[in-house]
Amino acid sequence: MAERWQEYKVFDHPAILNFVFYPRRDYYRTADSERSRGYRVPVEDGVDISCRFYFGDAQNANLLFFHGNGELAGEYEDIGDAFNNIGLNLMVADYRGYGSSGGRPSVSGMMRDAHPIAKWFHQFLSEKDYTGGRFIMGRSLGSGPAIELAAAYPADFKGLVIESGFCDIADLLGRMVKMAQPGGRPAPPTPGFDRVVKIAMPTLVIHGEYDSIVPLDQGEKIFRNLATADKKMVVIPEADHNTIFAEGMELYLHELGVFVRKHG
Repeated sequence: MAERWQEYKVFDHPAILNFVFYPRRDYYRTADSERSRGYRVPVEDGVDISCRFYFGDAQNANLLFFHGNGELAGEYEDIGDAFNNIGLNLMVADYRGYGSSGGRPSVSGMMRDAHPIAKWFHQFLSEKDYTGGRFIMGRSLGSGPAIELAAAYPADFKGLVIESGFCDIADLLGRMVKMAQPGGRPAPPTPGFDRVVKIAMPTLVIHGEYDSIVPLDQGEKIFRNLATADKKMVVIPEADHNTIFAEGMELYLHELGVFVRKHG
């Protein structure tokens, strides 16, 4: 299963990567605090991924989080506090080229790296005696690796949360994939949807009503096609892609807290 990341190489074309990724460096946000610490996760020889852990009680549930394309793990301090307050410890993972991570971002690299990051996450929690349930979450671009892991390791997580996510990367980038094919040849079959239909774990889908970047129908498509019967979709009224938390913080946190308490 872990080798299926290679299917995503079809998206590793410069025209696509320039559209998908907006990497920024964050070398200076490294100081640990009373509520957060930075870590580096080796994903291959010579390449580490920067992660940041926003922690509360050792008995809290624990969430491995993949962020959106223009965000950084070190920028989640306020959201980390909010998640801590509803009983969640939050581990946010960057991508290659983001924060202080090595390498250059690519779609296949993002999917590949999700697997060693998840393995490290489980080892870290066990070694540090964080005993709460383990969940996986992806926002926007991060829904790709989150869905990848949920489909690959159904017994390793208590539940999946997708926020502002897409069901199939080809739905969003199909036109660009065709552009990347020499001579205008049809694009080969692309992965994504086949992962969604295999997910049988409890799942919460959160999406903004007026998301102009990842349309609401993408979240609805995820919800409809999940294999699990234990699923819920929450639409945040009036919210766009980047205002979803600000517009609907109370509803967002309430539903996330209920989901985690039910399944953790």
